[in-house]
Amino acid sequence: MKSAAIGVVSVLVLSACAGAPRDMASEASHAPLANPEAPSTFTQQVHSGAVATLPFADTRDFAFADRGFVATRKDPVIKTAAGQTVWDLSAFDFLKKPAPPTVNPSLWRQGQLMARHGLYQVSETVWQVRGFDLANITFVKGATGWIVIDTLGSNETAKAAFDLLSEHVGQRPIVAVIYTHSHTDHFAGTAGIVNLEDVRAGKVAVIAPKGFLHAAVGENVIAGPAMQRRAMYQFGTPLPKSDGGLVNAGIGPGLSTGTTSLIPPTREIGATGETLTIDGVNMVFQFTPGTEAPAEMNVWFPDWKIVDMAENANATQHNILTPRGAVVRDAKVWAEGLTQSLRLFGEADVLIASHGWPRFGNPAIRDYLGKHRDAYAYLHDQTVRLMNKGMNGDEIAATLDLPEALAQEWYDRPYYGSLSFNSRAVYQFYMGWYDANPVNLAPMPPVETGKRYVAAMGGASSVKAQARTAYDAGDYAWAAELLNHAVMADGADAEAKDLLARSYDQLGWQAEPSTWRNIYLTGAKELREGVGAPRANPASQMAAIANLPIGSLMDLLSVRLDAAKAQGQSAKLAFVLTDTGEKTFVTINNGVLVHEEIAAPESVDATLTLTRADFLGGIFGGQPLPPKIASGAVKLEGNPQALLKLSQWMDPPGAPFPIVTR
Repeated sequence: MKSAAIGVVSVLVLSACAGAPRDMASEASHAPLANPEAPSTFTQQVHSGAVATLPFADTRDFAFADRGFVATRKDPVIKTAAGQTVWDLSAFDFLKKPAPPTVNPSLWRQGQLMARHGLYQVSETVWQVRGFDLANITFVKGATGWIVIDTLGSNETAKAAFDLLSEHVGQRPIVAVIYTHSHTDHFAGTAGIVNLEDVRAGKVAVIAPKGFLHAAVGENVIAGPAMQRRAMYQFGTPLPKSDGGLVNAGIGPGLSTGTTSLIPPTREIGATGETLTIDGVNMVFQFTPGTEAPAEMNVWFPDWKIVDMAENANATQHNILTPRGAVVRDAKVWAEGLTQSLRLFGEADVLIASHGWPRFGNPAIRDYLGKHRDAYAYLHDQTVRLMNKGMNGDEIAATLDLPEALAQEWYDRPYYGSLSFNSRAVYQFYMGWYDANPVNLAPMPPVETGKRYVAAMGGASSVKAQARTAYDAGDYAWAAELLNHAVMADGADAEAKDLLARSYDQLGWQAEPSTWRNIYLTGAKELREGVGAPRANPASQMAAIANLPIGSLMDLLSVRLDAAKAQGQSAKLAFVLTDTGEKTFVTINNGVLVHEEIAAPESVDATLTLTRADFLGGIFGGQPLPPKIASGAVKLEGNPQALLKLSQWMDPPGAPFPIVTR
């Protein structure tokens, strides 16, 4: 009985933590949808307006981006050990051509800059590898080795970057890693260049802002399934890299798809002004929580007058609320942080960041930081002013524009974040989603709303006729509004889905923000083809959680407990990890899983005693525990039915949920 129960636990608890693909064909209409139409005259007029009003003659960014180029990889394809392609440096070569009619010329320009790839020497002591992933990886030369700032989004791309550096600059050990903040594209490649045992032995320091691990787990693990699904839209991961698909991710070319890792920090920075000297390199930190990430910091190298602005200053307006979902950021705190940066680092001659290219020369840096700050301050202050006059988030978004002096700066353009989206985020930060209008107090869900709107408008044929009129007039947003109701009301209506997809095509081709383009075009693709299964990478999924403390792992289980299944039942469990000394006491009652990282203070229904590796493999990795229980490697005491109940209460695996249909 013990073996059977543990076997079920192993399979079902894994299923609750790692998504699995399933066939979505039954959820999509079998009627074929047509291919996209060509960009309309209305879309081409939007592009012409961008060319006429933006300073395309200003090419200083191209000079900054090309400065210090050393070399790039001979083989453009970066692969996993198993041969899976992680990143292809040649995939964005199509951007070398002039802007096509399917891409906003402003976004095309940003794509051209972000597609540059290779090793760049920033100064006598600082190198960057750019274009190997969404972010940059920075190498700072110490007396004996390298200090690495941000490690990209996968082990394979980080290793490829370090190999390129070693090939052209020389072999040196890594003595420290600095995570500027808690987003995956800045820490997930660490295991590709650093040995975990060396970190534990103190040979490599890992430095991060205070609260890093809590923020990384909260944003990337606990809400992982929903956030990853929405990120597919934001980053356009289902789209082909082409002038009709993905051209840029706003802050970088795109996301790599390799193996991820998380090595926890060995030291945290918790206050502005903290200093460190590592391998002869003097550093001063600016602690900036609540800006671009819940845990973030900038790094100042006073001896060289070089500042690393992390992701607090970018080559684009950033997100106050990301479309993929996250905690809303504080635009006021962000602007104030940049004011402090100007005071602390106002003497900088070189500015580097986690994305984009460096800026050189003190006048250019001060102008950049000041106007970048002003964009966030203007966003915050004017949103709040209009909010206090009674406007809601959508009304503010339709009204607000940056002043001309800011809007003409390329780094304040909306390639990643936009004034429209961000003003609604500021509204949400203060007011929440509810706008005080009673009609929005308890809105109906989209399917029910769609059915009633379609009925009120005289049926689906009438809705589609009005949408076609709007489409033919170039009013694609209104056409999409109408057709969304039709599709929600009837997901098998191929005609409505086709016209909605066409509307999204035109909106995507017009869009200056990369995020908007990717979202529109991914929506169009899924309307035509249905929801595809994600590329499964079990090794990467395990690596992402392998080094988390047991409390964080139990947090992951707690949000997968189906309260309805556990209704009226309870359980008490204890887990003891023999090699690390970690213990957790788990109670399940009232549909809630509560865990305390202590030895069980009272009797429990069952206790599982095992190594950390067996715990991870059995609970999260799909590795059956019965043979290890039978051999004595894993000890089970108490009632195995308690563990069986735990497994039965967990959510089963699920495919990516639909977004543009229901």
